[in-house]
Amino acid sequence: MSPSLGTEYLQTTIRRLRYYKMLGEKTFEQLTDADFHYAPNEASNSIAVILQHVSGNMLSRWSNFLTEDGEKAWRNRDEEFKVHNYSKQQLLELWEKGWQCFLDALTALTENDLLKTIYIREEPLLVIDAINRQLAHYPYHVGQILYIGKLIKDNNWQSLSIEKGKSEDYNKSDGIKDPAKKH
Repeated sequence: MSPSLGTEYLQTTIRRLRYYKMLGEKTFEQLTDADFHYAPNEASNSIAVILQHVSGNMLSRWSNFLTEDGEKAWRNRDEEFKVHNYSKQQLLELWEKGWQCFLDALTALTENDLLKTIYIREEPLLVIDAINRQLAHYPYHVGQILYIGKLIKDNNWQSLSIEKGKSEDYNKSDGIKDPAKKH
């Protein structure tokens, strides 16, 4: 028997999000402590600040997800965007704590939960919409992290996807092509 639409949605969403988490982590492996604090300009955030924000957002949105507003009273969003000079290890711990909270909340959901109403900043939305919102939000920030990582590493960047000029070889190769299904 094939899975229901709701079950398939949850499974594929979790798989995609784990893939984006892995992309961030493969970027972090290439960076030094100092690299985490590089900001391309005054208007841009460093990887450290992006990590602080993503973790804060995940912890707020996904703690007691079905029973409490997603914008917790204890969250200080503005503080997430301040420079704290955390070490690489401290930043990776923040990252992991946020993702663990988020993925635990998602894996606990059933298809019956998808049409329940939750609240973020007192605004009602369906669980499926809250998931979709974060399915766009978190990869957006992972993309920023990768871009800054590439700026820093320049020619020493180790590609996380199909390398330039290698598309034809990749398409002709054996095996799974969808990167999220490989992990």
